[in-house]
Amino acid sequence: MKSFRKELYFEVPSRRGFVNITPRVEACLRESKIREGFCLVNSMHITSSVFINDDEIGLHHDFEVWLEKLAPHEPVGAYRHNGFEDNADAHLKRQVMGREVVVAVTDGKLDFGTWERIFYGEFDGKRKKRVLVKIIGE
Repeated sequence: MKSFRKELYFEVPSRRGFVNITPRVEACLRESKIREGFCLVNSMHITSSVFINDDEIGLHHDFEVWLEKLAPHEPVGAYRHNGFEDNADAHLKRQVMGREVVVAVTDGKLDFGTWERIFYGEFDGKRKKRVLVKIIGE
C-alpha cells in the first residue's frame, strides 16, 4: 500500500467564499500515482470547511444565505466566543458544512456521483489557510 500527503493553500480575499478545489485534488491524485484506494481532503483550520456538492452558483448563494441565517456574523457581541476576534459565527458555519470528505479512488480517478465536486468553504477569510490531501491505496 502507498501513501501520499500534500498540503494545498488558499487565501480567499473576502470573509466568506466557496472554491471548487476538485482540479487541485485531481492533480494530487495524478502525482500520487495511486490507482485504487481512498482520498481524504480536510481543512486544517477551524473556521473553514471541505465539502462535496454541485458547482452551481445559485446553490452557493443559497448556502451563503442559509448559513448566515443559522449563524449570523452580526451582532458579534451575541457570541461568548468573540473576545479579541469576531469569528464565532465562522466556527458554527464550519461545524454545519463539515471538516473533511473521503472519496473513493477507482482506476486512477476520483469516483464521484453525477455533478459532485469538492469545495473549500471559507468563513473567516483574508488570510492563508491549509487543506490536507491524503491518498492511500495501490
